[in-house]
Amino acid sequence: MPLPEGGLDGLAGAAHRRGNGATTAMAKNTWRIVTRGTDGELLIRDFDSPEPLLKTHVQVGIDDCSTDLELRGAPVFRSLVGPMPEGSDVIRYETPEVFECLTKEWALPKAPRRRVRKSTATATTPVTDPPAAG
Repeated sequence: MPLPEGGLDGLAGAAHRRGNGATTAMAKNTWRIVTRGTDGELLIRDFDSPEPLLKTHVQVGIDDCSTDLELRGAPVFRSLVGPMPEGSDVIRYETPEVFECLTKEWALPKAPRRRVRKSTATATTPVTDPPAAG
């Protein structure tokens, strides 16, 4: 079966080569790139298809071992970590710096939540009126 014009690679190409007519990308229909801006904030860019990524990044392979079966066949890009699932419909890629930073944050132990107990003595002590002067 010949590839459509432009030659599909990754998810759409794998589904096309299987000939089933349905692409795995339909379940995951958002392609997300997460980078860090010059001010240190995370920059998130979403795309409806992998084509813009294929124009700006060099594809070095396809994912063939993801535990999320919907990611198998997704492109692997030079200088990006991914693909990785994010929710039910997002394929996420991160720069190595973002990946390292977020992984370190994720691995930090969470501070235990402290419960504040209300004193039961004040709640059960009856309030009395002062003795009348007289």
